Amino acid sequence: MARNFIDRCFEAVAPVHAVRRSAARTALQFLNSGYGNYGANLTKKSMRGWEYHGGSSKEDIEDNIDVLRQRSRDAYMGVPVAASALKTLRTNVVAGGLMPAPQIDGAFLGLSAEQTEELQEKIIREFSLWADTPECDMDGLGNFYKLQQLAYLGYLMNGDAFAALPMCEQVGQPYGLRVRVMEADRICSPDGYDRLAPCTVRGYEVHNIVQGVETNAEGRVVAYWVCNRHPLSDTSMLDSGLEWTRVEARGELTGRRNIVHVITRERAGQLRGVPVLAPVLEALKQLGRYTEAEINAAVISAMFTVFVQPATATDDRPFGEMLPENMLIDAEDQGSVELGNGAIVGLNPGETVSFADPKHPNAGYDKFTEAMIKQIGAALEIPPEVISKQFSTSYSAARGALNEFWRSCDVQRDDFVDSFCQPIYEEWLAEAVARNRIKAPGFFQDPAIRKAYSGCAWPGPARTSLNPVQEISAATKRVEAGFSTAQEETAQMTGGNYNRNIRQRVAEAKRKREVDEIMDPSSAASEGGNGNA
Repeated sequence: MARNFIDRCFEAVAPVHAVRRSAARTALQFLNSGYGNYGANLTKKSMRGWEYHGGSSKEDIEDNIDVLRQRSRDAYMGVPVAASALKTLRTNVVAGGLMPAPQIDGAFLGLSAEQTEELQEKIIREFSLWADTPECDMDGLGNFYKLQQLAYLGYLMNGDAFAALPMCEQVGQPYGLRVRVMEADRICSPDGYDRLAPCTVRGYEVHNIVQGVETNAEGRVVAYWVCNRHPLSDTSMLDSGLEWTRVEARGELTGRRNIVHVITRERAGQLRGVPVLAPVLEALKQLGRYTEAEINAAVISAMFTVFVQPATATDDRPFGEMLPENMLIDAEDQGSVELGNGAIVGLNPGETVSFADPKHPNAGYDKFTEAMIKQIGAALEIPPEVISKQFSTSYSAARGALNEFWRSCDVQRDDFVDSFCQPIYEEWLAEAVARNRIKAPGFFQDPAIRKAYSGCAWPGPARTSLNPVQEISAATKRVEAGFSTAQEETAQMTGGNYNRNIRQRVAEAKRKREVDEIMDPSSAASEGGNGNA
């Protein structure tokens, strides 16, 4: 900055004032310049204490992901609000598992409506052969819908989830596709450190590896490095024989998916996901500590113990000391006396004890907890009524909270379907067509044809109903006005399938008429006579 004559005079006569003058001139550069006067201000006292150290997605996310995962899992296991938030999301996003509803583009494929419906029904039956049994799970423990719950809850806790798609032939099973859900920790860089420059790893020429995700020179994910067991397991700590397997994201010759990665990215260039609880971990831990302290204080205040001080020394057994020693004396510290429920303990002459009134439970506990839950819920896009499972407000407020929550659930469900359910469904369908169990001409020749056959919707669980009569009336009016379809309304209200329901209702009506004829033959004959007249 050029200095004028006055500045030079100040420097010669009053150096301190010259420094202040220069600092003030520098500060003026940040004033009245958009964010420089607000969020980016460097001179206001309110902003000087704000420590910030920004970096790329690797410095901000991947370098901290191990700590975030472990703290997120710890919060889930020990903080009730955290467990409620994750379980609530799991229940409302995937519930018992998302069911596929094939949506074949019959018009593009040249199929009639009847042919399209028939093929969709056949796909559903074939998919059930694979998805409804534990054989679809590589571990053999749960069907495809249980795997959805496992993968989604792991995604919430760890930030992302992975599933390998190996082929394993088994006697009596028509399909060889298997799904192996893996915890996020197992996808990690070999030997525990990333490679940020081209090098050779385990005989492979790699360009970049960050937290087990390998990318090429263009930044595209090309492979994942999978550890043979959990890096944090006890056996891993005692045995250094950890091994990593490089799994290509897609087969080089076929383009088949070898592994699916469930992730919601927050920043460009991000390769690993952030646990859902990450923004509120500090608040959750503090809330958990506060709750634990309140519980301990309430328990201690409820344990009223009386200490009796005799006027003179005596060898008699203290009055009221009927409890066995192990109830009053700490087994590990024989010199300490524990409080008990209604216990009476004698003291030696001259010894006194005073009780402090703890004033528990704290009268402000509920209000403080509710305020914290509101902030936590806002960050997680879960209304406090939903986290607490308490709808004590008006009908309109409760309905508004549920509608806002369902919008968030719809976004989460779409992300999970796109990254887990649909890719696995497409791999299964490709195997079904290859095994000739489903006829799909041109499936492997034209990507457009394959896309037309692979269309599928994954309706989620039914929405919570606060006033079924009003909601049914509103749904009926939307269908009549053409704003919605019977299929969409059925999926939202009950999670069912409208066409399937209609076919079932026809069958039920037929059976009811048969039962009515058996129970009242005269009525049936009368109706028949009237019809012939």
